[in-house]
Amino acid sequence: MEIRKNICVWLFEKSTIPYARLFKRGKTPWRLSKKDLLRFPKGTLGNALGTFLNHNNFELIPKLERHDAYHVITNYGTEVENEIALQYFFFGNGKRSLYLYGVSTIGLILLPEYWRKYIASYSQGKRCKPIHKIDVEASLSLPLDQLQSIHLIH
Repeated sequence: MEIRKNICVWLFEKSTIPYARLFKRGKTPWRLSKKDLLRFPKGTLGNALGTFLNHNNFELIPKLERHDAYHVITNYGTEVENEIALQYFFFGNGKRSLYLYGVSTIGLILLPEYWRKYIASYSQGKRCKPIHKIDVEASLSLPLDQLQSIHLIH
């Protein structure tokens, strides 16, 4: 299974920048750094995102900044199976993208033992308000628990 997970990680790493270049051309990158996010008040999405990035030793990827915020809002981890499950969540939540289809399909093929997790994530996404429609950058100063209580159904 470790080899299959490593293949998924490699695919994620190799596809991120080309995806941003091809499909996020008109999108403006945030003008914020991890340090800027950590300056947001505690309890806000911005601070929680900065903490998440710090904890995982990540940096924001220009034009794809929202992705890590979605991890924070939904509480999905960054392990390979959770990255794939997050895509199933978004499929259930109404999001449609080539990347989502690709990750979901390849994830199911390479890591079929997590199919129950994927189905559960899809079902959870169906029960929630559309998270992918949140203006994440404009919401950075909002309390994280408020965003979660509005959009997530547990």
